[in-house]
Amino acid sequence: MSFKLKLNNRFTEALPADPVPENYRRQVEQACFSWVFPKKTSNPKVLHVSPEMLAELGISEEAANSLEFLKMVSGDSVLPNSKPFAMCYGGHQFGHWAGQLGDGRAINLGEVESQGKHWMLQLKGAGPTPYSRSADGLAVLRSSIREYLCSEAMYHLGVPTTRALSLVLTGDQVLRDVMYDGHPEYEKGAIVCRVSPTFLRFGNYEIFAARNDVETLKTLVDFTIKHHFPELDKPSKETYLKFFETVAKRSLDLVMHWQRVGFVHGVLNTDNMSILGLTIDYGPYGWLEGYDHGWTPNTTDREFKRYRFGAQPSIVHWNLFQLANALYPLVEEAEGFEQILNDFKKQYQQAFHHMMKAKLGLFSEDETTSELINELENVLHLSETDMTIFFRLLGDVEKSKAQNGLEVVKKAFYAQDEISGNIKNRWEAWFQSYTLLLQKETLSDMERKTKMNKTNPKYVLRNYMAQLAIDAADKEDYGLLDELFTLLKKPYDEQPEYEKWFAKRPDWARHKVGCSMLSCSS
Repeated sequence: MSFKLKLNNRFTEALPADPVPENYRRQVEQACFSWVFPKKTSNPKVLHVSPEMLAELGISEEAANSLEFLKMVSGDSVLPNSKPFAMCYGGHQFGHWAGQLGDGRAINLGEVESQGKHWMLQLKGAGPTPYSRSADGLAVLRSSIREYLCSEAMYHLGVPTTRALSLVLTGDQVLRDVMYDGHPEYEKGAIVCRVSPTFLRFGNYEIFAARNDVETLKTLVDFTIKHHFPELDKPSKETYLKFFETVAKRSLDLVMHWQRVGFVHGVLNTDNMSILGLTIDYGPYGWLEGYDHGWTPNTTDREFKRYRFGAQPSIVHWNLFQLANALYPLVEEAEGFEQILNDFKKQYQQAFHHMMKAKLGLFSEDETTSELINELENVLHLSETDMTIFFRLLGDVEKSKAQNGLEVVKKAFYAQDEISGNIKNRWEAWFQSYTLLLQKETLSDMERKTKMNKTNPKYVLRNYMAQLAIDAADKEDYGLLDELFTLLKKPYDEQPEYEKWFAKRPDWARHKVGCSMLSCSS
């Protein structure tokens, strides 16, 4: 090979495998994974590669142009001394236990050690597995571009996430019904090579608890603690509670980052919750355009809005409750789990307050700060207001000019003529209170703005931006894909050459498929 990877197949060596070697849909019992090989592609082509992930894995850019690399990231060849596999897991989907789910369209190539870090390489869209149910295990260019761009964009935003190494066009056609309305069409097939320390999720543990397979559950939990939470003690009831507490803290940190940047996951089922507190499985996600606690990007969730922006913290808490139930057989006492779950609620309120203060540039405590934050939440809902633009421009407000606050942020309003009467009065009163707090801060306006700009991104991957890249790529124009990839590496920088992307969603994108609501179809 033109590049060498140091393999460490600890997952498959330490955990029980499915004894059935054939690849057909079935229930897999008492096993953490099944052996399965990717489906051969007809005419693969690498469309894009992440230079940062190449460096992390110790692969040169020259090697990334080799045939060997293409074969690896398309699934057309297997890493030497490795055997690909798909993981077994279950999950709660939209609040209901769904039974066995598993890697239905993801195949793990193997585990790699590089520069003191451990990575699992996984191909999404590489063909069917025993967990594919009635699906084909494939993915299309549309969803693959969205996952590839968003994985790396989230990393540079400072949001815990899985990563993406490469985006490959398979040369195959894949049939998909985008909006589930009975009108399927063929789309270009694609594969994303995802990278993460592990792809274990809450559902990996739930499946064994649901089947009362405590032996396999314990084996998996002990493996997870040993390799991914080495700071914890050896297995014991106390250690299992510490493990759950650590997962809860990481999950809280994750959801606070989502709320900070206005990201909505869209499908927060327990099988989409990483045990490491990473953003995982980029399906019908989206960033808030207008600030709206009730917005969800998922068409499947349109009616009940279970996974809406404002509900994400409570859903993460609900998912942690399901994980606690799964881990209960190892502890057999509920009190410790209940305490951790109750603490999560208290810690969320504190974390939210701290996060909002940072977004507002308030770094000292004042008894009126909570009231100011609550009123801002209310006023932001009075008229459609772009979240990203509003908070970015808020850094330009000067301590001595409260009356200019509305003028400073007016670009964030979708309908500026609505900012009149009572709405205008509410905003002016809020800016008056805000300026009084700013005047108590010791930082200068410029120092405060600098700190705020490290919390409030200027550029995020809006759905319409991703859709423009998808439309262009479908016509074999990959320039916009590369432009957005470059832009999103520095989301907190001004980047005046990309100023056109610091803009509200255009009217044509408001109701366009892929730009407002999305389905789980990929």
